[in-house]
Amino acid sequence: MPLVSMRQLLDEAAKGGYGIGAFNVNNMEQIQAIMEAARETKSPVIVQASRGARAYSQDRFLYHLMLAAAELYPEIPMVLHQDHGNSVETCKSAIDMGFTSVMMDGSLMPDGQTPSSFEYNVDATRRVVEMAHAKGVTVEGEIGCLGGIEDGHGAGLDGLSHLTDPDQAVKFVKLTGLDALAIAIGTSHGAYKFSKKPTGKTLKMARLIEIHDKLPNVHLVMHGSSSVPKKLQNIINRYGGKLKPTWGVPIKEIQLGIKNGVRKINVDTDNRLAMTGAVRKVLMKSPKKFDPRDYLKPAREAMKKVVAERMGQFGQAGHAGDYAPIPLEEMARRYRA
Repeated sequence: MPLVSMRQLLDEAAKGGYGIGAFNVNNMEQIQAIMEAARETKSPVIVQASRGARAYSQDRFLYHLMLAAAELYPEIPMVLHQDHGNSVETCKSAIDMGFTSVMMDGSLMPDGQTPSSFEYNVDATRRVVEMAHAKGVTVEGEIGCLGGIEDGHGAGLDGLSHLTDPDQAVKFVKLTGLDALAIAIGTSHGAYKFSKKPTGKTLKMARLIEIHDKLPNVHLVMHGSSSVPKKLQNIINRYGGKLKPTWGVPIKEIQLGIKNGVRKINVDTDNRLAMTGAVRKVLMKSPKKFDPRDYLKPAREAMKKVVAERMGQFGQAGHAGDYAPIPLEEMARRYRA
């Protein structure tokens, strides 16, 4: 199956009342883990790459790994998504390379750290929408700012500093014509999201529901939504790590979001924790080993287990064969119409 637009997957998810995990990648093993999980659970999948991942993998390596995945897993609807594009130019480079979805994060200035104005965000996002839709490519935008920093992107603020204003979100969607809207409800990038189990004071699910009530037909996106399980933290610390106690987003809260318009859920930290724990375990228990395959194979398997679990929890499992792929050319025609 060819790479498809994210809009098609999100539309189908809305019809079926489920969410779709968007999993970040940097290398071959992570892509393999995601695709094996997708095959095992029969799930459509969104694979996403940050600017940092694109630089790390030198772009063309990453893109051709995705083409190999499309060839090896023809039954799986796959999206290649640019995560947190910091400028119109970054999104254009992704579209030109063959990404089928891009995020224009105009909530921050091009430095990826300074909160922007509403006017700047609208202008940058609208320009990307016009460019992307002409080629059938999906656009995600963001209103409000997440906390924390990951891959050099983020304002480094507390997750509650720039929550999404529901009325401003309505205006933003109308002015930009985007396909999916990422909102700030208290989550943060990275592992250290909450210093204790989140409550309604720190994770604003009521704000999400209010936004959904005002925008019932818009696909919402939850960023910073790794659950940071204690068992994964414990494995790292048991084998030489020094993670501080931290809490992520509870699965039941993500499922509440899915019932209220969330169609895309970003997960990265959980997979990093799983892989790192597996690598540490091998190297500490078998210090004479030096073949990278000895630790990358269990790392890949550990990530696959996490991804497969999330696919089941988000409800996307079993839906890979529900629909035929729509070519980007046809999506472009629909946008024009």
